[in-house]
Amino acid sequence: MSGFFIFANKKMYKLLAKLNKLILPSFSKQQLDLSKAKKWQMAIIAWRYYVTKNALRK
Repeated sequence: MSGFFIFANKKMYKLLAKLNKLILPSFSKQQLDLSKAKKWQMAIIAWRYYVTKNALRK
């Protein structure tokens, strides 16, 4: 049962990563300077990092 949960969890994060790509802005394309980023922009960056890290986890 544990293996199924890990597989389903990874699938969920992959889906979230695709949704993030479609919905959320890409700050790297906008060449955003992280030292000048606003708090809401940093929150989006952190969220995208968290989802991507979990989607790529083995």
